[in-house]
Amino acid sequence: MSKHSSDKPTLLTRRQIQLRALTLMVTGAVTVLSVLIPPAVSAQTTVNMERLVVAAMVDPPKSGTGITPGAGAHVESVERALSAKGLLSSRYVDGHFGSSTISAYAQWQRNLGYSGLDANGLPGPTSLRQLGSGRFNVTRVINTGSRWESYGGKRVNTRTKRMLAAADAKVSWSLVLTQGSYTSSNPGSAGTHDGGGVVDISVSGMSATQRWKTVKALRDVGFAAWLRTPAQGFAYHIHAVAVADTDMSRTAQAQVHDYYFGRNGLRGHAGDNTPSSYRSSFTWWEQSRR
Repeated sequence: MSKHSSDKPTLLTRRQIQLRALTLMVTGAVTVLSVLIPPAVSAQTTVNMERLVVAAMVDPPKSGTGITPGAGAHVESVERALSAKGLLSSRYVDGHFGSSTISAYAQWQRNLGYSGLDANGLPGPTSLRQLGSGRFNVTRVINTGSRWESYGGKRVNTRTKRMLAAADAKVSWSLVLTQGSYTSSNPGSAGTHDGGGVVDISVSGMSATQRWKTVKALRDVGFAAWLRTPAQGFAYHIHAVAVADTDMSRTAQAQVHDYYFGRNGLRGHAGDNTPSSYRSSFTWWEQSRR
């Protein structure tokens, strides 16, 4: 074997060593980077609480399983989470917040230790965030605040008080409440005042035009509001229901459904008697402020 032929393997071995050293350096760098830079976390689904609660009021009385526009994806995310916890059959995971979803959500609230109005099947901020843990984030949160506020001497919650003040500011006369919320003192109210968000307003001393302007002012800030009349079996007054109030009684929730579909919120579900010039687009407090 010649000198040159014996030198050749030695050169190749050195190159191999250099290449291997370079490979180890690159591999080590990649390993360090993979430790320093964690893998990207996929974005969670977002649930809009406002849309969700509106659907929870509008959907249950429907004859079918129609989905409230703008709410379907948010409702379905909540239904999927309820189903995963064994509280809702998978066949009801459809974006329609019907009575089965209401019952399942109420059970979830009871599982968390809630009772009474706090387990009425309407999603509240705390129970919704807990349900969504690891599944979805909650946006457009609704807070009703204290249940022991007062407006003109009548009991209301913080959210309702703010809504009444905003409506009051839209007219040049004062709103005087004849009945507040969280009360069952008037059997003629059919339970609508048992929870939050519902008030009756006096129209004493108001002209016909002032009555309708008051109805519109209330609707503009997010109330489902109607002028009650003797023809309907009532003394003249305005009945107002704060859309999307999560403390609301079941009977008041059904009135939101009626209002959404242009009805009067009474047992016969007749058409809204409000003149067209005093009607407003369907809205709620938080949306009206944006």
